[in-house]
Amino acid sequence: MSEDDHVVPAGDAPQGATPTLAEPVRRKVLGLLGLGVRGRNVVVGAERVRLDAMKGTVQLAIVATDVSRHSLDKVVPVLRARRVQIIEWHSAAELGAAVGRDTTAAVGIVDQGLARGIRGAVAGAIPAGDATRVSR
Repeated sequence: MSEDDHVVPAGDAPQGATPTLAEPVRRKVLGLLGLGVRGRNVVVGAERVRLDAMKGTVQLAIVATDVSRHSLDKVVPVLRARRVQIIEWHSAAELGAAVGRDTTAAVGIVDQGLARGIRGAVAGAIPAGDATRVSR
């Protein structure tokens, strides 16, 4: 992803790339995603996230950074065009496990309250200087 993305970095990454979320915050976000799946408040997979973003129902997106460029190219431009905030997650396997899959490239949150809870958890965990690429 380029410098002008509307992104909140999250997850583990090499020094200087993206900040690391503390383990309790990561567990909280993953737990909220699991609740969202059970409540049908999230859509899973790059294609579903892309389609729902085009409809205007996606409030927040979490995108795995370790997936193929092709997968990201399908969903990220639509999210940017719709000005949906994107949170980068370090692992497609970890993101997938939270939503009942082996791996997933993207998860879209369609419930406003759930999106607010995830934003709050991530924003509270990232120092202000590290969240310079946040939209809205």
